[in-house]
Amino acid sequence: MEESHTRQAIESGLAVYQAIQREIDVLEQSAYQAVKLNKAFEILQTVRGIGKILGLTIMLETGDIHRFASAGDFASYCRCVDSTRTSNGKKKGNGNAKAGNKYLSWAFSEAAHFAVRFEPLAQRFYERKKTKTNGIIAIRAIARKLARACWMILKHQRPYEAKLMFPG
Repeated sequence: MEESHTRQAIESGLAVYQAIQREIDVLEQSAYQAVKLNKAFEILQTVRGIGKILGLTIMLETGDIHRFASAGDFASYCRCVDSTRTSNGKKKGNGNAKAGNKYLSWAFSEAAHFAVRFEPLAQRFYERKKTKTNGIIAIRAIARKLARACWMILKHQRPYEAKLMFPG
């Protein structure tokens, strides 16, 4: 008797999951068709951890990559760097933590989580960083690396190479 209830609960949960997944697929397809894709989208797809929706978000929120003078400027705009000011190793104040684009911050944080799951080099970097600090700081470090990498690949129109961002 108990086994049939467990099976029924599992089947019910699976049916809900499948219904939600169908709706997500429809929304993703709608977003994908509503946007005119360019070369930036294709090149962003070479990064492990950046799928269609994150690629669309990054492409649309970034705009022309040439408006950022350096990878650091882009990472700062993406809220992937600290806003604290220091001098001689001492904290001198807080910067504007809300400056930049919150959607790019979200996109690169999500991409970092996916990179840790699907990119072995990123996973190794995450584990090393996490032992020294904590998981949140390690994920933000990967998000910063991905933002810098995206600036490079968008600026130079070259596919992503994980070994350049996460060396040995």
